[in-house]
Amino acid sequence: MPDAVILSGGGRYADPWHPFAETSALLAAIVREAGFTVEVDDDPDAALAALGDDVRLVVVNAGDPGDGPVPSQAAAAASALDRALDRGIGLLAMHAAAASLRAYPAYERLLGGRWVRDVSWHPPFGEARVHLVGGHAVAEGLADFTVLDERYTDLRRLGGIEPIAEHVEGGMRHPLVWAREVGRSRLVYDALGHDARSYDSAAHRELIAGALRWLAAVDAP
Repeated sequence: MPDAVILSGGGRYADPWHPFAETSALLAAIVREAGFTVEVDDDPDAALAALGDDVRLVVVNAGDPGDGPVPSQAAAAASALDRALDRGIGLLAMHAAAASLRAYPAYERLLGGRWVRDVSWHPPFGEARVHLVGGHAVAEGLADFTVLDERYTDLRRLGGIEPIAEHVEGGMRHPLVWAREVGRSRLVYDALGHDARSYDSAAHRELIAGALRWLAAVDAP
């Protein structure tokens, strides 16, 4: 059985801007290199509802589900996610994941920040300068780097974060990658990862690998 699940943007979590199938496949390769067995599921609600006790890592690479009807399995999915977070798992949330899984309060509590419609935004896609800050273990041994990507800006903060990377826009620094620990569970949010060009960056892949090492060290019972 896989011990890592990638929730990929299909169905109500798809959008016209993000090639989730492509980026989820690239993420799966990085997750396997980190020593996990991984399954990619493009129905995040069903995947959460089926979340087993053997899963140690959940990766969210999915878009905004909008305001449509909540699927019938949402209650079961919420309960399964609550149980997983209580026992202790690692959660890696990538890019559009800041707008995803809106039906799941436990996810939002762990995430620590949200894309807010008509408030959050990003400059045009292009070369992004990533400034590492704070000395977190996720970025140990890494240096500032550039990557072709989007830089999410003015996300709404929902709790304290441990900053790992920032970007500069309008003369101000904005969080780009951060970590959180809530109870037994750990989260890394990485606002990068718009499309495959983001994963062409060796430095970005190394940053994700560092996040996976830290997330794998969750002290589950």
